[in-house]
Amino acid sequence: MIAEFADALRTKTNRNGRPYAPRTIGAYKDAAIALHHWMTKERICADFTACDVDTLNRFFRWYQRTHDQKQHESFTGGTNTKQRNLRHLFTWLAEEYEYPHPWDDKRLQRYSVPQDAAPKTLSAEFIEDVLKATGGGSPRVRDFERTRDHAIIRVLTEGLRADELLRLTVDSLHLEEGLLQVPPVKGARASRAGRIVPLQPKTVMALRRYLRAREGHRHAGGGWLWLGTRGRGRLKYSGLYRVINRRAEQAGYGHVAPHMHRHTWTHDLLSAGVSPEDVMEVGGWKDRSMLRRYGADMASDRAVTAVRRLGDRY
Repeated sequence: MIAEFADALRTKTNRNGRPYAPRTIGAYKDAAIALHHWMTKERICADFTACDVDTLNRFFRWYQRTHDQKQHESFTGGTNTKQRNLRHLFTWLAEEYEYPHPWDDKRLQRYSVPQDAAPKTLSAEFIEDVLKATGGGSPRVRDFERTRDHAIIRVLTEGLRADELLRLTVDSLHLEEGLLQVPPVKGARASRAGRIVPLQPKTVMALRRYLRAREGHRHAGGGWLWLGTRGRGRLKYSGLYRVINRRAEQAGYGHVAPHMHRHTWTHDLLSAGVSPEDVMEVGGWKDRSMLRRYGADMASDRAVTAVRRLGDRY
């Protein structure tokens, strides 16, 4: 049933009209596998159509207690993520098997992201320290790996998703205009030529230096922008993940996900007074709820700062 569910996802598009990314399908499958293992442990010898609301409530309580709790009695929000991912499985069951959708039942206990969850934005000090770990943008740093990593981090600070960054080609860059164009996903409904992303001057310079270092790579003639070390071809997500965390560790920090840069970019633009409509356009969002989600971590901080700018009003 899980394999059939994954096959169905590959024929569908998300609410933005884009095909589901392989990592997204993997996350939805992982949620289904976690439920399957729990059902086996609980000796529920049936398929997923045996999961009524009471059964799912038991599963989510178990998951939060065993997987989602930190040392100091706080929660990370993983149950919320697992619940959102599992919803797609039961939506498919409702369509394919005419199974009553548990999410339509008010008795299903919803798990929200806890208020004390770790913030998803990165501090300015963190970004500065990580950039220093890659040479700080010095023209004297010319080796391929550090030049590439510095450019990658710079581009991530421009708000690109990880999969968008990895899809960039050399032709995506329009450095004379200070722009790059995100390639659209193949097969996306109503896809345009790809959204335009304005670049900071330091990002443009970092990309120019990387392109020079890239000329000596054995795969320089190919179209993909980001290439691996030791003569490897196109950089994959696993390689990007290692790059980000290796540089964070060198700067004295712990785990970081590439997507956290996008949360930080959203906060920075909203704090600078950029209109939500412009942030949505550049960020590639069609739904304002996504903007609220990405800017939520520092929303109260922005609100306090905005009020204080007014000074004495009476």
